[in-house]
Amino acid sequence: MHISLDKQVALVTGASSGLGYACAKGLAAAGASVVINYNSQAEPAEKLAAEIRQQGGQAIAVQGDVSSQDDVNHLIAQAVENFGGLDILVANSGLQKDAPIGEMTLQEWQKVIDVNLTGQFLTAQAALLQFRKQKGQRQVSRATGKIIHVSSVHQVIPWAGHVNYAASKGGVDLLMRSIAQEVGEEQIRVNSIAPGAIATAINAENTEGDAAKKLLELIPYGRIGAAEDVANAVVWLASDLSDYVHGTTLFIDGGMTLYPEFRGNG
Repeated sequence: MHISLDKQVALVTGASSGLGYACAKGLAAAGASVVINYNSQAEPAEKLAAEIRQQGGQAIAVQGDVSSQDDVNHLIAQAVENFGGLDILVANSGLQKDAPIGEMTLQEWQKVIDVNLTGQFLTAQAALLQFRKQKGQRQVSRATGKIIHVSSVHQVIPWAGHVNYAASKGGVDLLMRSIAQEVGEEQIRVNSIAPGAIATAINAENTEGDAAKKLLELIPYGRIGAAEDVANAVVWLASDLSDYVHGTTLFIDGGMTLYPEFRGNG
């Protein structure tokens, strides 16, 4: 079954590396025009945009901090100015600033909440306003618009030493579901994906060698995920093949949320 996102416009935040990079690449391969957002890493974002254009697609790289409302509005404006509208938002930007609770500074707490949670609110709000503005003008999808939040298995799995990150992802879950409840009648679809252990260049020390063997004890399916596993799910959620999927989280985790460490210990 072929997925086509032809004539659709997607904005992917935090797309200069890792999951966002793979999602932007996957959406472009399915035919979408893509706005590749980055905060500080311009070179890989510009390189991906050039690659997509060389292959016959449409893409631009745009700098912006998702915790800034002005920057988020600029991202939406660039999508409209360059490609005529916005149909898909992948709210992916996120970061970690880890510390035990007794040692975590207010700045470490606040920065993670600002990007991981407030950033998701700001980008979703701006996308919704654009979807409403262009309602009836873009006949490219059954939905008026689609928002895909990127959360984490840690929206349900507690994570000692990472309370700011886990709290932000728990917030994303109820943010997504509350937005979905509010706007579904407008034919705006809102969902999340929650990745588990995914191998990227940034976390190689935790997903290779002896560390990988230890990590696999937490993954019933027996392999560590690839960024493409997440991108494939995002492309599906952005397409009409998932048109009746709304207000749900798709866990891309090889079964990590099954708590395999409890096998035989019931």
